[in-house]
Amino acid sequence: MSNCSSRALTLLSSVFGACGLLLVGIAVSTDYWLYMEEGIVLQQNQTTEVKMALHAGLWRVCFFAGREKGRCVASEYFLEPEVNLVTENTENILKTVRTATPFPMVSLFLVFTAFVISNIGHIRPQRTILAFVSGIFFILSGLSLVVGLVLYISSINDEVMNRPSGSEQYFHYRYGWSFAFAASSFLLKEGAGVMSVYLFTKRYAEEEMYRPHPAFYRPRLSDCSDYSGQFLHPEVWHRGRSPSDLSSDVSIQMTQNYPPAIKYPEHMHISTSPC
Repeated sequence: MSNCSSRALTLLSSVFGACGLLLVGIAVSTDYWLYMEEGIVLQQNQTTEVKMALHAGLWRVCFFAGREKGRCVASEYFLEPEVNLVTENTENILKTVRTATPFPMVSLFLVFTAFVISNIGHIRPQRTILAFVSGIFFILSGLSLVVGLVLYISSINDEVMNRPSGSEQYFHYRYGWSFAFAASSFLLKEGAGVMSVYLFTKRYAEEEMYRPHPAFYRPRLSDCSDYSGQFLHPEVWHRGRSPSDLSSDVSIQMTQNYPPAIKYPEHMHISTSPC
């Protein structure tokens, strides 16, 4: 990464941030985080008969097999009496995974904020601090998302371990593509955050490189003139003067340097005659 130019880091951080924002937005808004199937094992031919199959997201549960096939219900209302889930453990899984919902939402808000700040920093590269702020927001967004993913996985694993074991019961679950999008978004956001922070350090180093040394502004120690160090201090430089100001200065100097003409009294006449 040390060989990357500022332009390459700007492009990569923008691409990674945009992809991370897109993926987490799709993951939060879709219903394919988790697939679950329940059924019974037929002893005659050792086959399984699916009684219920569903895919669930953060906001909805949709059934694609069983008595409730083709029905989607909101997560807050999936325990309605008319919705017949097979076992209590499946209901507990759908209930406990909702504890992880706030973290992807916070992550989505943080990555959107980071993306906006990052673009403003790219438009105005002289605002070096914006690259650092956007990098921190990207990293915080990724951390919030990974906390939600860990809670989501641990909630499912706890309920699966507590399921009663039986030779006639069949249960299977797997994570969907929405979950995969969220995990990929975590990697992209962390990458965008690291590159934004590194871009900040690179821009800051370039500014320090081209900034004049403070010794350049040190005044010369000289007794020849009171203005010996004036021209080394940009803050004391004066603006350009207009022609009228220059002409008035010239007239003042001429008046001060040349004494007035000697006036003789009118009654005194100086004779130029030799007599």
